[in-house]
Amino acid sequence: MTTTQAPTQEFLLPDVGEGLTEAEIVEWKVAVGDVIAINDIIVEIETAKSLVELPSPYAGTVLALMVDAGVTVDVGTPIIRVGDPASTGPSTGPSTGEPAPGPAAAAPQPEMAIDLSNPAASGGGEGESLVGRNKAERGPVRRARKGSASPSTEAGANTQMQLQGAFAPGGAESDEVVASDEPAVPATPAPPVPEPVDALVPARATDPAAVRALAKPPVRKLAKDLGVDLAACRASGPGGTVTRDDVHAAAGRGAAPEQVPAAMPATTSASTPRPAAAGGARETREPVKGVRKMMAGAMVGSAFSAPHVTEWVTVDVTRTMELVERLKDHRDLRGLKVSPLLVLARACVLAMRRTPVINSTWDEAAQEVVLKHYVNLGIAAATPRGLVVPNVKDAHDLALPELAAALGELTATAREGRTQPAEMAGGTFTITNVGVFGVDAGTPIINPGESAILCFGAVTKKPWVVTRDGVDEIVVRQVTTLALSFDHRHVDGQAGSQFLADVASILEDPASALLF
Repeated sequence: MTTTQAPTQEFLLPDVGEGLTEAEIVEWKVAVGDVIAINDIIVEIETAKSLVELPSPYAGTVLALMVDAGVTVDVGTPIIRVGDPASTGPSTGPSTGEPAPGPAAAAPQPEMAIDLSNPAASGGGEGESLVGRNKAERGPVRRARKGSASPSTEAGANTQMQLQGAFAPGGAESDEVVASDEPAVPATPAPPVPEPVDALVPARATDPAAVRALAKPPVRKLAKDLGVDLAACRASGPGGTVTRDDVHAAAGRGAAPEQVPAAMPATTSASTPRPAAAGGARETREPVKGVRKMMAGAMVGSAFSAPHVTEWVTVDVTRTMELVERLKDHRDLRGLKVSPLLVLARACVLAMRRTPVINSTWDEAAQEVVLKHYVNLGIAAATPRGLVVPNVKDAHDLALPELAAALGELTATAREGRTQPAEMAGGTFTITNVGVFGVDAGTPIINPGESAILCFGAVTKKPWVVTRDGVDEIVVRQVTTLALSFDHRHVDGQAGSQFLADVASILEDPASALLF
């Protein structure tokens, strides 16, 4: 009978961004043995820009996950194998569908449980496998899993080696039986020779360094981050698996406090370093990768290539805060997030009409200034994996309700870590909102490829001098600080100051936006 073999496919890690060279396997969404269809999500990876879920380009059964979670691999590396489980071994008969000729087909044989993971046990080829022929007589025997040192696996491996030694001539390994017309004569068994127990254990199982410790992907990642060798950990989990507590315990043993000499007094001075807490390390190392690695490189490149100038202005934004409260009840903005950031974003877009050089970039190779006639407004967002700057495409064409919807979707996606690389590409101007952390202002670094970035500080109540009918009086007002960093190679002080003053005037009196 013919066995149809579906092709086995290996999915290579793709470049999901623009020129990315590597990515980290964060979490597998499938397991070995799962049946998947085309476009099913199989894995979540972290690139140098964001978290990305990869769909499968193939349909079939997951045969192998070729990279563990927490491992960073290069683009083009095979990460998963998909196909038909039956395709891992040869077919059970010739392509004609006829039974294979030979003595084996002369008489019905007992039903055999064949281990398909062993190519020699599939029953194909010129002779039958010894493993398959005698399996019905000795009962099913599980084949030793490669690299495993569990007791059940070792017992299976020992049994298989004993059987091979009993049937192979001269004790050599042999997998084939020569067919003969003469009746089989039972051989007189040789007297058993006692062997050391270690002789029956495979070499890989007796070498601790060659044994792969059993641990879940998150535990493996934790061990990698803490610099702990899983093989050296005590496995206290079910089935001999290494748990998170085991890894932490091993890390604590590696950083054990130094012993205090007996001659020293029992009390220590304030200048004496205190030993590490029980079960903890005094120092830990965290690898820089993914989004954090990209951010570090981008900020260094920007800080040391573009001469930064930062200017500040403190603004009374009481009228803007009152406008925000009124807009929350407007019928066109119901269900949308209305905040001072929305008004600031709109003010920046309007102010660029007077100072278009703010919305430009410096082309070092061509020694040209590229003026952008569109605004891709970036909003810096802090995520657990690092700083990302997605941008609202063509923000200059959006009305206030559309801009509010776009900003709400952008920030929600960023906080979930689901921002796609395309959403962070092509930005022309960025706003960073440090006010949400209660910070007054800062000196932000320009995002690469742009010429300016605006820092929005916290809105707080402060005493403010207000002139009413020619009389100055001190009243409580809501105040914030704006800080603008710009590239001084082509944005001079006049242009930077003009832009910052225009933004401040709109926040101080939103009605002045009608003048732009």
